[in-house]
Amino acid sequence: MRITGGTYRSRALQAPSGHATRPTSDRVREALFGILASAGAVEGACVLDLYAGTGALGLEALSRGATRAVLVESARAAMVALRANVTALNVGGRAVILAANVDVATPRIAREGPFGLVLADPPWAIVDTGEVAQSLSALVRAGAFAAEAWVVVEHASRSVPPEVRGLSRFDSRRYGDATLAFYKTAILPAAPPRDDAGAPSQK
Repeated sequence: MRITGGTYRSRALQAPSGHATRPTSDRVREALFGILASAGAVEGACVLDLYAGTGALGLEALSRGATRAVLVESARAAMVALRANVTALNVGGRAVILAANVDVATPRIAREGPFGLVLADPPWAIVDTGEVAQSLSALVRAGAFAAEAWVVVEHASRSVPPEVRGLSRFDSRRYGDATLAFYKTAILPAAPPRDDAGAPSQK
């Protein structure tokens, strides 16, 4: 597994042994960042890498011009590889590692934002259970995402892409067993004006 483009192109990344961590493949990562770069979504961005694993997505973003990356991971074996990769690339000044479960770390994550680019490669099973959608919705409510943020979720191609309150899905790209779902922060309708009693105004 290697960085596919930018300043650290071809630099190798460590990954834990076994199947508990399933990093985004180099091919999918290269395709993803080609899409993001052409849209101007990486250069200068503050990036959130959820379920970071080895940190491949967040570190790829730093290699391609992102200014800062916050990498959230809880598994011990993955954390060892993640810290080693940050050290090997000497990006400790631009990479913040949060050792936490995404579903309970909303306030901590939000304090590090707002984020213009959010990359999520969760265990595919928790996409199907709805956990990922709930965690992303909580981050939206907490103000963690910038007004024009891009959010990308990788999920199994056999699964339905998650519907996330506060995000609007506008594209999906399939790469074999993996599919990338692309979202932007939704423009929510304004609440109707209320009268003094707190009820919606009829005017």
